[in-house]
Amino acid sequence: MSFNATVLPPNPAHPTAAELYSAAGTDFDALNTLEKWWVQWYLYFGDPIIATGMLSFTLHEIVYFGRCIPWIIIDAIPYFRKWKLQPNKVPTPQEQWECTKLVLLSHFTIELPGIWLFHPLTEFFGMRTWQAPFPHWTTIALQVAGFFVFEDFYHFVAHQALHYGPLYRNIHKLHHKYSAPFGLAAEYAHPLETLILALGTLGGPILWTMYSGDFHIVTMYVWVTLRLFQAIDAHSGYDFPWSLQHILPFWSGADHHDFHHMAFTNNYSTSFRWWDHLFGTDDKYRAYKAKLKAAQAQGKDVKKLEQQLLEQTEKEGAIAEKVAEQKQIWSKGSSKVKVH
Repeated sequence: MSFNATVLPPNPAHPTAAELYSAAGTDFDALNTLEKWWVQWYLYFGDPIIATGMLSFTLHEIVYFGRCIPWIIIDAIPYFRKWKLQPNKVPTPQEQWECTKLVLLSHFTIELPGIWLFHPLTEFFGMRTWQAPFPHWTTIALQVAGFFVFEDFYHFVAHQALHYGPLYRNIHKLHHKYSAPFGLAAEYAHPLETLILALGTLGGPILWTMYSGDFHIVTMYVWVTLRLFQAIDAHSGYDFPWSLQHILPFWSGADHHDFHHMAFTNNYSTSFRWWDHLFGTDDKYRAYKAKLKAAQAQGKDVKKLEQQLLEQTEKEGAIAEKVAEQKQIWSKGSSKVKVH
């Protein structure tokens, strides 16, 4: 592989990729194939800021919509209904298109500037971008695991805050448009919610870089890819026998989050179940599961009972949503909602 690049006069204020690699003394022969492609990408663009910004946003779009496509196909095939958590609520093509339009608007007006500004900010604290070779896979794995834990707790707290009165009414309500979510709806949200929850995804890497100075943007790409997979799968609306929560019992998965969209008041975490369990914010979910398990043990019609419980849970969720919407910052006591 050739690494020919035009050698330009040094520019200390804004060096090109070729100048940076030359100054760093990068041994191109020692790089693996992926690392060589990485270097070629930066040499092609010349400007590391543009190269990183283009790669970051392109990766986000490819991963997001690439992961959504299988779920769109699954929704169109009746065979998979037996694994759908709310089988009577399959998104229509019109609903999916309306969702896609808002998601794309959010991506280009909210997430694109944020993605573009993330790497100069984090690079200021010591993050590596154009450099090669990459970190060892164990370093990447440990850092990503830490980011999952950080984001999960942040989301658990911030998500509950978004269910409070004015914050729900003016911000989070948009995301709850679908009581039976689907993959594309993972990032269907108000711009302020996108910014608030993005702090959980970006905050871990930024804080870690500030603390250690040991962080490569390749690790960020692995983290974002896995985080997008987690969010989209949690909104997919399907629980397969091979879904991750059946392998790792503490993993949330679609089964956990789908119930949140129905019950409104339960299951606030993203990736793990332990915070909801510890603070009792999964009580309705556990009661729902216990009833199904007891009915199965007694040989009852589980499908019929499940449908009844789903309908009951959704009705209770609608009432809880009305209560949340009517709460005011300075109100005294609990709001009373008249239910017809």
